[in-house]
Amino acid sequence: MERPIDRLPKAHLHLHFTGSMRHTTLVELAEERGVHLPQALADDWPPRLSAADERGWFRFQRLYDIARSVLQRPEDMYRLLREAAEDERAAGSGWLEIQVDPSGYASRFDGLTATLELVLDAARAAEAETGVRIGIMVAANRTRHPLDAKALARLAKQYAGRGVVSFGLNNDERRGRALDFEGAFRIARRAGLLSAPHGGELAGARSVRECLDELGADRVGHGVRAVDDPYLVERIATQGVTLEVCPSSNVSLGVAGRLEQVPLRRLFDGGAPIALGADDPLLFGPRLAEQYEIARTVFGFTDPELAELARMSIRGSGAPEWLRKELLAGVDDWLAA
Repeated sequence: MERPIDRLPKAHLHLHFTGSMRHTTLVELAEERGVHLPQALADDWPPRLSAADERGWFRFQRLYDIARSVLQRPEDMYRLLREAAEDERAAGSGWLEIQVDPSGYASRFDGLTATLELVLDAARAAEAETGVRIGIMVAANRTRHPLDAKALARLAKQYAGRGVVSFGLNNDERRGRALDFEGAFRIARRAGLLSAPHGGELAGARSVRECLDELGADRVGHGVRAVDDPYLVERIATQGVTLEVCPSSNVSLGVAGRLEQVPLRRLFDGGAPIALGADDPLLFGPRLAEQYEIARTVFGFTDPELAELARMSIRGSGAPEWLRKELLAGVDDWLAA
């Protein structure tokens, strides 16, 4: 008999702030705030997406920006994080590392610092209500100037040890190479923050190598294109760099044509540490527990292998040591049950 996925302790390391929103919440807030939702975010949800070309990525980004626009008041931010934590608790997560670019909300909430403080306060409130511990990843946008990323890195540095645990880099890899952001990541790493840039999603193995060589990546968001280079996979395994693999997202954005084509099994068998993630369930649909179900049903992961995936997510997290030990012990208990 298969053990229940939602009882398996795990960490969620790849979840974007706006993209974590429940669809029902988006519809409700849009009505309250007078925001018109296109059919793809209303009756025809989840949207049919592909980012194989710039037009497809532009459509994805446009839908994302519309969704972000409903978050207009502090109480909206509190609600989003509370509901995200509730969903994580239902999935068995004991640690959520949610990534946010404060620049996307700064004009609404009195600047970068005030925005980050609002998010941190909302995270503390969500922790208190749900019991799920939350760390914040401050993430820069690679389509903006590297100086903007440095400003965010300095902001993240100020809150290292006060809720911010990692520094990331997101958006379309084809429009901003990792090496251009080395200065920002140097600031973040010196502050003790984990380095977790996106790489190897829409671009190839070179993108992943740059994340390792130039940004000192502890984790790589997605990273699935590393499979194109067996020597790179071996290096990832040897260095213990965690790949945040998001199967549903990869299919929705056209990184893989079908779930079976996501190289989850090949990366796992190659020794790469993997943390399953949901990426943007607001736009893709499935959340974290479903990613583990996909590993089980599509890729044939056994319960001991699922337990190892959960351990990898916990080890790769920015969670405090006491919590990691507690969650790892819980994985052992799940497997022994």
